[in-house]
Amino acid sequence: MWHPYAPLPAALPPLPVLSASGVRLELADGAQLIDGMSSWWCAIHGYRHPALDEAIQRQLRDVAHVMFGGLTHEPGVRLAQRLIELTPAPLSKVFFADSGSVAVEVAVKMCLQAQMGAGHGSRSRLLTVRGGYHGDTFGAMALCDPVNGMHHIFDGILRSHVFAPRPPDGFDAPLDEEWAGGVQALLTRHSEELAGVILEPIVQGAGGMRFHSPACVRLMRQLCDEHGLLLILDEIATGFGRTGALFACEHAGVSPDIMCLGKALTGGYLTLAATLCTTAVAEAISVGQAKALMHGPTFMGNPLACAVALASIEQLTEVGDSWREQVARIEAGLREGLERAWDVNGVRDVRVLGAIGVIELEHEVEIAAATAAAVRRGVWLRPFRNLIYTMPAYVMNEEDLASVAAAAVEAARASAQLS
Repeated sequence: MWHPYAPLPAALPPLPVLSASGVRLELADGAQLIDGMSSWWCAIHGYRHPALDEAIQRQLRDVAHVMFGGLTHEPGVRLAQRLIELTPAPLSKVFFADSGSVAVEVAVKMCLQAQMGAGHGSRSRLLTVRGGYHGDTFGAMALCDPVNGMHHIFDGILRSHVFAPRPPDGFDAPLDEEWAGGVQALLTRHSEELAGVILEPIVQGAGGMRFHSPACVRLMRQLCDEHGLLLILDEIATGFGRTGALFACEHAGVSPDIMCLGKALTGGYLTLAATLCTTAVAEAISVGQAKALMHGPTFMGNPLACAVALASIEQLTEVGDSWREQVARIEAGLREGLERAWDVNGVRDVRVLGAIGVIELEHEVEIAAATAAAVRRGVWLRPFRNLIYTMPAYVMNEEDLASVAAAAVEAARASAQLS
């Protein structure tokens, strides 16, 4: 059995999980681990949440799956309506996909087909920034950093897009005028061939867990408006509260033409993603040569996934903005707990934003040593490259959060001893 980003045989044997509840994983040997990764950032309510369990069981009594071509169902309709209510106007159309990578593929198709429908068929490339990550399918890989990204071995095979420098670090930083001028000049030079801009707003996730200023997102919105380009914001990792705003673009006060959602959409229960767009984008596609958006996943709008997504959103928003208090509490706990990482040799940076905590090392993480150190402290972490990071479930209490932070520091120390 082949695991993600791993050789065969695997360098490290995977840990067998028997069950999960709350924020804990129970292993086959009876050990319990606090999940500091919330299952790759999606299990924001923890495991075996009663309301989410019930939503799936209730839907299962009606229909588990039905094709979305020519048919529809109540969970899909209700979820689309809810997403339109939650996301920034003027997003008003929803296309369901079955993973984040596919949501990005759909967004690119939307962008290209909308430009074709508007009579700009020569606009076939996108501008993005270095340091980004948008998924593992070929269209999405082409938008990831071609030099330092996880897919650099495919350089020369993938579609060629235009890459601007990585946004300068610092959520609280003002707009870097030199960077802004360079991006503006690059976009102007390629504007006749560009269909749009795609960006992870505020947080670059798997590309390096870096935070940038909302001013960078505002600049991209401004430049797209000036040049007739569409702005795609990839909120797959940042959506549903992870950065302290329901959607990261809210920090910048801007709305995209196209938005990608995934990961936390179903609370970690089932794979589901969504690509939203404005009415203007949808109309341009619908009058184009194809007269339709040319995409149709088999499991698009799966009723079970839509039902549990609705339950997850209800849990997130049921008591006003209670999720904001949860995320703020986690942010404070991570700031306090990860501060001790500065005492570890080889630590380059420690940064926290919302429910995201990152220890960046000056060297590659010794994965085996770091993972073992965290497991000894009863915590599951998944370091990569030179990063030890955590994205806890929002329901994690202070004691468990302190354990996760302490484990991350200990993992950094274990890695440093072997570097």
